[in-house]
Amino acid sequence: MDLNIRSCAEGEAPALAQVFHRAVHEGAATRYTQDERMAWSPDVPAGASWEERLGGSETVVAEQAGRPVGFMSLDMSRGYLDLAFVAPEVMGRGVAALIYAVVEGRARSAGLTRLTAEASLLAEPFFRRQGWRVVKRQNVERLGVELSNTLMEKDIAAREAVA
Repeated sequence: MDLNIRSCAEGEAPALAQVFHRAVHEGAATRYTQDERMAWSPDVPAGASWEERLGGSETVVAEQAGRPVGFMSLDMSRGYLDLAFVAPEVMGRGVAALIYAVVEGRARSAGLTRLTAEASLLAEPFFRRQGWRVVKRQNVERLGVELSNTLMEKDIAAREAVA
């Protein structure tokens, strides 16, 4: 798979919104009901609030054949991994792991020592494989619908030993 991992480009928010919406509605279909997915992402995100959400974070994008196929956004002020989504057609192909490695490297370079995230039921196993631990399972409300997710964290202060 020929991927380019890079920072989010100006004007790219609409393409990332499509990745997000498709990941929720197609990719998460095995773990969340249609009602839950509609509450999570009723429409493709658009407008200033979506652009600010991406632009206010360290957003890393995976691009294939000139189009985004995944992204992650880290709020560097809090060490909070806000968004982590890949297009359904590249799920399970290592795209998220490549993006995540860059995100964690940037967090370490910025002096962060701990990362947190609210991982979906679909994303939780991915985060566990990256060394994250479960803090607690929780339900969050979106448009009157309860969605289950997992509050997770990872201590990145100490470098893992390389064999």
